Amino acid sequence: MIDMNEEKKAKRSVWPDHIVFLSFFAMLIFAFLLSVSVGSVDVSLSDTVRILLNKTFGIGNISDIPESLSVIIQQVRLPRVILAALVGAALSISGTSMQGLLRNPLADSSTLGVSSCAALGAVLAISVGFQLPQFPYFGIAAMSILFAFASFIVIMALSYQIDRNLSTNTIILTGVIISMFAGSIISFVVSISGEERLKSIVFWTMGSFSGRGWDYVGLITPFVVVGIIGLLRYSTELNAFALGEEKAGYIGVNTKRVKINILVFVSILVGVSVSVSGTIAFVGLVIPHITRMLIGSNHKKLMPLSLITGATFMIFADLVSRTVLRPSELPIGVVTSLIGSVIFIYIFYSQRQKQY
Repeated sequence: MIDMNEEKKAKRSVWPDHIVFLSFFAMLIFAFLLSVSVGSVDVSLSDTVRILLNKTFGIGNISDIPESLSVIIQQVRLPRVILAALVGAALSISGTSMQGLLRNPLADSSTLGVSSCAALGAVLAISVGFQLPQFPYFGIAAMSILFAFASFIVIMALSYQIDRNLSTNTIILTGVIISMFAGSIISFVVSISGEERLKSIVFWTMGSFSGRGWDYVGLITPFVVVGIIGLLRYSTELNAFALGEEKAGYIGVNTKRVKINILVFVSILVGVSVSVSGTIAFVGLVIPHITRMLIGSNHKKLMPLSLITGATFMIFADLVSRTVLRPSELPIGVVTSLIGSVIFIYIFYSQRQKQY
C-alpha cells in the first residue's frame, strides 16, 4: 500500500482549492461561449446561449434568430470548439503525467516520441493521398493513429530488449531515437513532395482545427475519455513517483506496471490528438506548470485542474488563430508556440528570481 502521508508532503496551493476549481471552470464556460459566438460572423452571447439551449435541450423559441446563424453555430463552430477542448485536455493531462512520472519539468506529452510518429503517419497519408473508401476524411487521422500505436509498440519492444527492467531513462532515450528517425523521414517526404502536397503537409504540421466537424469529435471522444480516465486512476501512484522510482517501489507501487500503463494512456491521448489537429506545441509543457503554481503538486488535484486549464487554453488559442487575421486563419500551433514560449520564459524567470 502507498503511504498516504506522503501525499500530504505535496506542495499546497496558496488559494483554497474550491475557489481555484470554480474560477477555472467558470473561465472554461466563458471561453466556450465566447469562442462559439465570435468568428467571421459574430453572434451575440445571448443569442448563442438561446441557440444552444434550443438545439440541445429544446428550450425556448429562436424563430427570431436567422437560421443561418443556427447552422453556423451548430454545424461549424460548436464541433470545432469541442474538439479544441478535447485536444487541449488530452495534451495537458498527458504532459502532467509525463512530468510526474519522469520527475522532469521539461517533459511533456511528446517526450515519448509518439507524437512524431503520429505526425509521420499523417504526412505519409497526405503525400500519397491516402483515403478510406467509406470515410474519405478520416484517411489522415487513421494513418496517424495507426503509426502512433505502432511506434509505442516498437519503443517498448526495443526498450525491453535493452533493459528488461524497462527503466524510465531507457524508454525515453529509445523514444527520442524513434522521434529523430520519424523526423528525418518527414523531412525526406517533404523534400520530394510536389508543391500542392507540400503546402498541405506544412500547414498540417503546424496544427489546425479548420474544417473539423462532428465526425472528428465522434472519432476521438472515446479515445480521449478512456485515456483521461486511465491516467486519473494513477494520480496516487504519480504522487509516489515524486519520491523517486526506487522509493515508490518500497512503499508498495508496482513501478513497472504503473509506468507501462501510464505510457499506454499517454500514447493513446497524444496519438488521437495529433491525428485530428496536427502537431501542437507547448500545451503539454506549459499548462502543467501553470496549474502546479495554482493548485500545488498533489496529482489528485493537479490532474483534474490540468484538464480544465488545458481545454480553456486551447479554446482561447483556437479563437485567436481564426480571428486575429480574419477572414484568414493562423495555424494554431503558431499561436500556442508564441503564447506558450512567453509564458514559459516568465515562469522560468520567476522561479529563478525566487531562488536568489
